[in-house]
Amino acid sequence: MPTRLLLLAALLAALAFPAAAQVTVEKLLTTGVTATGQPIVLPQDNVEVIVSTYEIAAGAKLPSHEHPSTRYAYVLSGELRVVNTEMDEATTYKAGDFIIEAIGQWHYGEAIGSEKVRLLVIDQIEKGQQTVILEEPATPVAPAAPPAAPAAQ
Repeated sequence: MPTRLLLLAALLAALAFPAAAQVTVEKLLTTGVTATGQPIVLPQDNVEVIVSTYEIAAGAKLPSHEHPSTRYAYVLSGELRVVNTEMDEATTYKAGDFIIEAIGQWHYGEAIGSEKVRLLVIDQIEKGQQTVILEEPATPVAPAAPPAAPAAQ
């Protein structure tokens, strides 16, 4: 009997609000952790939300970087491989996938396949904080100087 009441209520709602019958909701993800299993921790003070789109050319590789705060990404098109260099793990995401990026772990992304990658990116940061920190390249070691030629006599 309760099922019939629910169906009747849904039917009445659809008749009363025809537009509601045209809305479909598909849950993409429910989680409390990042892609690498870290708990999601949100800023406590002066929260700022930044929404951006990214386009990464086919075959392009982003520099190694980390995020100090929570970053979400939705893959609009293309295929993105994210390589976490600290965990030595790679994950490939395709259109329709939702990513909760690692926090404070070095990683890079690369557009694989022949199509550019388009992302919708949402950062939640403390106001004024950077969203991306690039890994500093190792300081090159200068080659040893060749031995001096003997002085002419």
